[in-house]
Order: sequence, then C-alpha cells, then structure tokens
Amino acid sequence: MLKLLVVAGVIVWLLFWLKGNQQRRRDFMPLSEARALLGVGDTDDAETIRAAHRRIIARVHPDSGGTPELARRTNLARDILLAELARDRND
Repeated sequence: MLKLLVVAGVIVWLLFWLKGNQQRRRDFMPLSEARALLGVGDTDDAETIRAAHRRIIARVHPDSGGTPELARRTNLARDILLAELARDRND
C-alpha cells in the first residue's frame, strides 16, 4: 500500500512539473522576435515600447476583432522587452 502511495505521489509531482515546464516554454520569446512584433529597435526606451504595445494591442485584442493568442503574444513581447530594459539598468 505504501509503495502505491509513493508511486501515485511521484506521478502527481511529475504531472505538475511537466505542466509547469510547458507553461515556461509557452511564455518564451526571443528578444529579436519581441522587438519585431512590436516594431521597436534595440535602443528604444520603455515609453516607446509601451506606445508600440498600445498601438498594436488596440488592433489585435479580441474585443477589436483579434485573437486571444495574438493579444497574449503582444503582451508577452512588451513584458520581455521591459524586463530586459530593467535588467540593463541594474547591470
């Protein structure tokens, strides 16, 4: 009985780990792709990134006829680029 509980626990842990790993891969986007999606350069500042995001999200948001996936990727691109700027400032 104890062996069965241990095996069940390992299986549950493995399923949670795999689900988390899939989410991390889904939330990955190279900097070059994020810049291209928002149409910004590698020297643009946070305000330029935010303005580009606002312009694009207005077109791709589901409420404007876009898709949830396009909105998600647009938000992800903004988040990645702003995080990169924050890292650069802290270095």
